[in-house]
Amino acid sequence: MNRTTPNLDEVVRDIAAEMRARTDRGEVATYIPELARADANAFGIAVIDSDGHVAVGGDSETPFSIQSISKVFTLTLALGMVGDRLWRRVGREPSGSPFNSIVQLEREHGIPRNPFINAGAIAVTDLILSRHQPREALGEILRFMQFLAQDTSIIIDEEVAASELRTGFRNIALANYMKSFGVIDNPVDFTLGVYFHHCAIAMSCRQLAMAGRFLAHSGRNPTTGLSVVQPERALRINAVMLTCGHYDGSGEFAYRVGLPGKSGVGGGILAIAPGRASIAVWSPGLDAAGNSHLGRIALELLTKRMGWSIFAG
Repeated sequence: MNRTTPNLDEVVRDIAAEMRARTDRGEVATYIPELARADANAFGIAVIDSDGHVAVGGDSETPFSIQSISKVFTLTLALGMVGDRLWRRVGREPSGSPFNSIVQLEREHGIPRNPFINAGAIAVTDLILSRHQPREALGEILRFMQFLAQDTSIIIDEEVAASELRTGFRNIALANYMKSFGVIDNPVDFTLGVYFHHCAIAMSCRQLAMAGRFLAHSGRNPTTGLSVVQPERALRINAVMLTCGHYDGSGEFAYRVGLPGKSGVGGGILAIAPGRASIAVWSPGLDAAGNSHLGRIALELLTKRMGWSIFAG
């Protein structure tokens, strides 16, 4: 008996309605003061399939601070600059620790466990900065995001960046500790300035899903045919997203959602259904691991209803 393919627009609308009705919304991040102003009742979702069809629901056009989701794109840029030499400075293993752990960094002699915990992303940012002045490096990252999303209106939220600069003491400690091991080459203030600013990029679910399309389609934009990275590199980035993209909640996300994904404490998640779709969800309330509570639930519903888990038979 043939299975009928679920209607993507209907599935996305239904999920958005279900998320709107839920009362268990998690806790909005407060350790970056500017993020504490986010509306805990917000929820957005955007799905862009291989044909370029866009299915949206809820607050899909509302910009939010992508935070650590930017690490997917800085990793992509850094790999383009230095290739696999990057892995001499940053590992590829799940952390099993909070995203801003100092203990783990000390135990492992200043080498971050992976490029998605804060220490790893700071080290990746330092590699990008090594070829530029800070303003030039930041401009390159922002232009890359605009290029991928095909939208030059994407900006850095300067208020969020300033808030992080004022309160990012743990990240300052991580960067200085890595500097003492020679993992950071540039002045710590320069590297952190670029890091805080790229985490403060603001995007909507639609823009973020557009930016992630190359990872769903072997490194190229399926609409334009333009190659962003080689297929093998897209595969490797997806692999690290699957195992490390949700910090010490990565196993739970893989178990329940079954897709490569990267979260941010602004409440966003970028998820990739290889060969099928790029997906972005946003709900500012976080779970205990610092990942979007309703975002994960919405993605679990989506993969079940569309049959998109990479582990499906």
